Amino acid sequence: MNLRDKFFQKKPAAYRIHHEDDLAIETLSERISLLLPTRRTDSIVIVCIGTDRSTGDALGPLVGSKLKQLQPKATVYGTLESPVHAVNLNEVMASIEQTHTRPFIIGIDACLGRLHSVGIITAGEGPVKPGAGVKKELPEVGDIHLTGIVNVSGFMEYFVLQNTRLNLVMKMADVMAVSLHQSIEAYGTDISSEKNNALNWGDDLLQLP
Repeated sequence: MNLRDKFFQKKPAAYRIHHEDDLAIETLSERISLLLPTRRTDSIVIVCIGTDRSTGDALGPLVGSKLKQLQPKATVYGTLESPVHAVNLNEVMASIEQTHTRPFIIGIDACLGRLHSVGIITAGEGPVKPGAGVKKELPEVGDIHLTGIVNVSGFMEYFVLQNTRLNLVMKMADVMAVSLHQSIEAYGTDISSEKNNALNWGDDLLQLP
């Protein structure tokens, strides 16, 4: 969990949309697609940070579990069964570095923010900073980030997270997981199309007199 207002106030270009917006999935998917690398990457890795022991902080693991069910063309770390949290985050990031060659990492996390921002999903460049909202020093995660503001910041953050409505978190996780899946599926198709076009172009050259 990170504190959005502290970490993202210098990133005004980050895209924000409420999870109940009628076009939330469509527009969020398009935004994520714009954030994905234009050149081929060896692997897309999604790190969903949080714990199922706290309702508010379960957003990340819920997104991870829902993504796993959708079987995306990406590697997912952090589910309800195997969460990525403060205790094992360093170990997981070291494992990713050893396992994947030039991974493009998407960091997923829950946030606390202002009252009028609760329910908003944010997508943008740069990493998330897990633990900032509860005064923990943890490594930053991600080439891009996707976060959900689940409750209000400013006072007794642990208590606030514990008392966040599960209904809200589940709905936000649904939007985030489907948006991620759609953007990654489209990204894979685009890469394949580019590869086929390149092959066809090469064939045309061979046919020149």
